[in-house]
Amino acid sequence: MSGRILVTARSFRKTEGPHKQILRDAGYELVECPNEQPLPAAELAEWIADVDGAILGLDAVTAAVLDRANRLRVISRYGVGVDAVDVAAATRRGVVVTITPGANSVAVAELALALLLALARSIPYHDRGARQGRWTRVQGMELYGATLGIVGLGRIGREVAQRAVCLGMRVLFHDPLVTGALPGLAAKPCALEELLATSDAVSLHLPLTDATRHLIDAGALGRMKPTAYLINTARGGLVDEQALYQALAQKQIAGAACDVFATEPPDASGLVALDNFIAMPHIGSATHQTTLRMGLMAAQNALAVLRGERPVGVVNPEVDRPLDTGQERCRI
Repeated sequence: MSGRILVTARSFRKTEGPHKQILRDAGYELVECPNEQPLPAAELAEWIADVDGAILGLDAVTAAVLDRANRLRVISRYGVGVDAVDVAAATRRGVVVTITPGANSVAVAELALALLLALARSIPYHDRGARQGRWTRVQGMELYGATLGIVGLGRIGREVAQRAVCLGMRVLFHDPLVTGALPGLAAKPCALEELLATSDAVSLHLPLTDATRHLIDAGALGRMKPTAYLINTARGGLVDEQALYQALAQKQIAGAACDVFATEPPDASGLVALDNFIAMPHIGSATHQTTLRMGLMAAQNALAVLRGERPVGVVNPEVDRPLDTGQERCRI
């Protein structure tokens, strides 16, 4: 037996496939935590104390957790966000942090478009009404010719842009890391203020950082059209949920849909109680194909670090100089 690898990511655990087999073939014992929700720091600290690697979901990896991880060499995120990981503390302890860039891009992009279509035609409202015998109709919006504003043009944002163009939409984007139009992508760069004011729908695809937290606040919502929709499949903290509640309740914007919330599950008396809001239980990457792709990449990343090799998607290459050669920081 080579060592032990902790696995908390739920769909990784519950789906059999090559992602598990390559770890077993390498001689590692899989320590599977039977949690249904991301672990808080105190609980994760109990599980991580005696493992060589960890394949984690959205569990809270704090400096205190890392202090308990005496053998830990790698945190392989089953996903792309690292806002739940104290990367600086991991770096100080020599723990490599990796993500699975691109593995969930198609699934999340398709969900974002599905939510946009559901908002544009009030699909949840009509479904509830038909089941209750209420045969009423709400006028919808055609996406053909409408403007979609994409905030964050990483891998997922680009997948959304490509699909929106196929639907005949005009696409604007704002991304501080992308300074001009991208070859082959029919999307126009613009300032965030212009995007919010002119878009018929706004879709968020940014990581959560100090700079992006509550990027969509009361002021940003106030710049949007009263007929516009907001879609968030990225991170809950990007949106000031209280401000969004007020904007929806007062019909300041037409509707919103979120797959992510600041606290999951969200308060049932808040946004989810509104008729012009669609709530999803963080299903962006929940497809069979994504599970297999993301699981295999997460497993390969963990094994690469444990073997002294360079993995894909290193977040903190400075933790080990051999990992730094030719390695760029990853983004979603």
